[in-house]
Amino acid sequence: MTHTWLVRAETGTDAAAVRGVDLAAFPTSEEADLVAALRADPGAWFGDLALVAEDARGVLVGHAVLTRCHIGAAPALALAPVAVLPDHQDQGVGTALVRAALAAAAERGEHHVVVLGHPSYYPRFGFFRASAYGIRVNFDVPDEALMALTLDPAHPLPSGTVRYAAPFGV
Repeated sequence: MTHTWLVRAETGTDAAAVRGVDLAAFPTSEEADLVAALRADPGAWFGDLALVAEDARGVLVGHAVLTRCHIGAAPALALAPVAVLPDHQDQGVGTALVRAALAAAAERGEHHVVVLGHPSYYPRFGFFRASAYGIRVNFDVPDEALMALTLDPAHPLPSGTVRYAAPFGV
């Protein structure tokens, strides 16, 4: 069965539904609380880079967020979280969201994105192991879980430590 998802920028009326997606998709409220805190951080939050996916009935079934971070001194974006309602997982929602988020970031002139996630999922979007580029974080994570990509080949990935927005707490 082929599914079609409407992917669009989040609006102010989506916050409760986004929280519901996070609470359903993750075992704790940490991601939902993180999104709320990121929304309140004007240095990290970009409304056009907070995307939601709706099904054919207009029900919000997933979301993805890109927020400001830095790799060393270079501005970059952090992709987190990406969440899909459990009964809509493995149907292409996450793929549609990530592709749309990366395209939106490229359109606004961003150059670099980092993600801390499943090493078998994110390479399909062009992410590579960050350590191969000298990119690291200041907390313990499996090496293969931290990945990065450049959205513009004219701007190679910088090396350095990723500094996330304050709401990440790292």
